Amino acid sequence: MDPHQHQPIGQADETSPPPSNTAATSCRSCGGPTTCPPPPAWSDISPPPPYRPIRAPAINLPPSNSQQAIILAPVPQAQKTPVVSPPYLFQIPVKRIQTPDDIRHFHDSDSGKNFLGFVVSLSESIRSHKISDPCHQSPILNSILSILQSLIDWVDEIPPVQQSSRYGNLSFRVWQGRLLDNSEQLMLQFLPDDLRSATVELVPYFADSFGNSSRIDYGTGHETNFAAWLYCLARLGLLKEEDYQALVSRVFVKYLELMRKLQFVYCLEPAGSHGVWGLDDYHFLPFIFGSSQLIDHKYMKPKSIHNQDILDNFSKEYMYISCIAFVKQVKKGLFAEHSPLLDDISGVPNWNKVNSGMLKMYKAEVLEKVPIMQHFLFGWLIKWD
Repeated sequence: MDPHQHQPIGQADETSPPPSNTAATSCRSCGGPTTCPPPPAWSDISPPPPYRPIRAPAINLPPSNSQQAIILAPVPQAQKTPVVSPPYLFQIPVKRIQTPDDIRHFHDSDSGKNFLGFVVSLSESIRSHKISDPCHQSPILNSILSILQSLIDWVDEIPPVQQSSRYGNLSFRVWQGRLLDNSEQLMLQFLPDDLRSATVELVPYFADSFGNSSRIDYGTGHETNFAAWLYCLARLGLLKEEDYQALVSRVFVKYLELMRKLQFVYCLEPAGSHGVWGLDDYHFLPFIFGSSQLIDHKYMKPKSIHNQDILDNFSKEYMYISCIAFVKQVKKGLFAEHSPLLDDISGVPNWNKVNSGMLKMYKAEVLEKVPIMQHFLFGWLIKWD
């Protein structure tokens, strides 16, 4: 306050009591005349308001939007997958999530932390590796690859039907019917005798990894189910940490091949698409794994996705490059218009920041969304604690 502009008695500050009904015209500090008119007197009809501080307290307010919340969130960390031991208590997994409180409960639980930690471990296992790099392949991993190849072959055996609707070819329901009929037998191809009863939990995750037969769509929730199926195999001790690199570079690449074929042949609708503001109409995990592959690459930077030569020559070795090439193949027009989020990410200075941002975004935009996670299942391997 200007030293010559006195505060009238009755003008409330942080420490002054509420003014009286008598308006004063002299300064409370020196007794001199004031330069401001006195405040109006309070009437009995309109009493003074409750005390409120002039300055707001210095607190960290919650972010005003989800993007800012993602930026401020901690980067998810890798977790060692806890392996179960006898006695086995396998049960039919059921849905548990209905509200945001249920989401918070899941992420605060060991199950939520371990599952997300498993995804981070997969991401770290492929760091700075090309798809073709040699890696450990166990017999069970080869069995999984064989199963996925069988599912790819089924698409050729079940051609799309002629129909007027552009999306949602009805032949996908025939493919899904064959999947449901054979899922348990497919699991028994690699399960040891003492774990054969685990099919009661494994089959629901596996069967829901490839899209929904009634809606004829596919999205990040189905992709998360595939990750959950692999996580359950790791919980059973069938997949070990030395398998993780091959899980990404062999199994997940084969899964991506299958899903793109299903999307093309049966014209699957995107499930819960974010439209142009999403990464991709269907997938999220290959962007996480793909950005990890490119960490510390000598030549390719995030902005390199705009170089068509790089897309043409490296899409078979790097998942992120493959995803960008696929987006440009199926979406027409300017990249910045149909994929503004991916375009923004290309301005990030390095792949390490892209990868950590992708992990935070996956947690916030997939694992913390009720419309997606309301379909997630909980049994004995992924417990609702």
